[in-house]
Amino acid sequence: MNETKNKRLLSLDALRGFDMFFIMGGGGVIASLAVLFPCGFTEMLATQMDHVAWNGFAWFDIIFPLFLFIAGISFPFSYGSKLARGESRGRIYGGIVRRMLILVALGLVYNGILAFHFEDFRYYNVLARIGIAWAIAAVIFMNVRLRGRLVIAAVILLGYWALLALSPAPDSPGADPYSLEGNIVGYVDRMLLPGHLYLGVFDPEGILSTIPAIATAMLGMMAGELVKKDREAAVAVSTVTNDAAAAEAAPTAADPHVAGGTRTALRLAVIGVGLVIVGILWNLLFPINKNLWSSSFVCFVGGLSFLLFALFYYVIDVRGWKRWTFFFTVVGMNSITIYIGQQVINFGYTARYLGNGIASLLPECVEPLFSSLAYLLVSWFALWFLYRKKVFLKV
Repeated sequence: MNETKNKRLLSLDALRGFDMFFIMGGGGVIASLAVLFPCGFTEMLATQMDHVAWNGFAWFDIIFPLFLFIAGISFPFSYGSKLARGESRGRIYGGIVRRMLILVALGLVYNGILAFHFEDFRYYNVLARIGIAWAIAAVIFMNVRLRGRLVIAAVILLGYWALLALSPAPDSPGADPYSLEGNIVGYVDRMLLPGHLYLGVFDPEGILSTIPAIATAMLGMMAGELVKKDREAAVAVSTVTNDAAAAEAAPTAADPHVAGGTRTALRLAVIGVGLVIVGILWNLLFPINKNLWSSSFVCFVGGLSFLLFALFYYVIDVRGWKRWTFFFTVVGMNSITIYIGQQVINFGYTARYLGNGIASLLPECVEPLFSSLAYLLVSWFALWFLYRKKVFLKV
């Protein structure tokens, strides 16, 4: 059977799992290498396994926006499938709103709302931002053509830049409008958000900074739409040729799917490089800053997301090299589960319970790496059990 006819992008599950790998213990494993093998390279890797304090970029800063980007990639496929099944637009809108509300609710649970400590509760969170930004981007996708969406994304990013540059926080006169205390984003959160803010005077998942996150989701949808159209074109070519033997043969560069997929991956990569360059140049005027979700950050991380998707799509869905992806696919199929699970299940206790005996026999310098690996494996095997039982938390 021609791979193109499989509507599911296996690369998305693998890329999502690769993304979540770093927060389910993979980041700790990489950081612990600097303890066991101290050198400039391992120490550099360790610094990448944590967020930068304010301006700048570290690898850990891509995890959240990449997840939102991937959620965007999926929507053109799910939207097309629903239309093909004859679902009304009203029902699709209802599904979008329902998914947004579920993610907001899960985010509140993740932050501990069931403890009922409302006076110091943090109301905004990662899952709420994903739900709201994705939902708005999805509605835009359903109603605006590509050119219009590009204009909307540009207006969002330029308007957000102008807002911060021209409207410093009124309660911090003379401060840098892009600083922790001086930006208007934090001021709005201080005025409007109840409970406490994550950074005291600022919340990285606050109100105004959700606006540029919409553009991040829109970029993902643009990537998904590009792949969807090219895969449909490849199916059309395969249908016209009607070469059953070729469909069953190993993929070659001459196959319509491989040739078209290669072009698509190249387009994704070119877009990615372009966005990275725009982000770097914009950084000279509007710093790359995850906490602010600055416009330069959207472009820079959006470009990296395009590049990662291009690589995973080409290797997995185009060339068909899939065996290595199983570890990440298990994670990617239950990404929300592991994100919330780490908050409500003490995987660390289980890892210590099972591994303390072995850890006591190891040299002290090896213990951080062993502990990180134990936590990662316990988390992964929990997801593997769900995977084998075909239990997936889908929102």
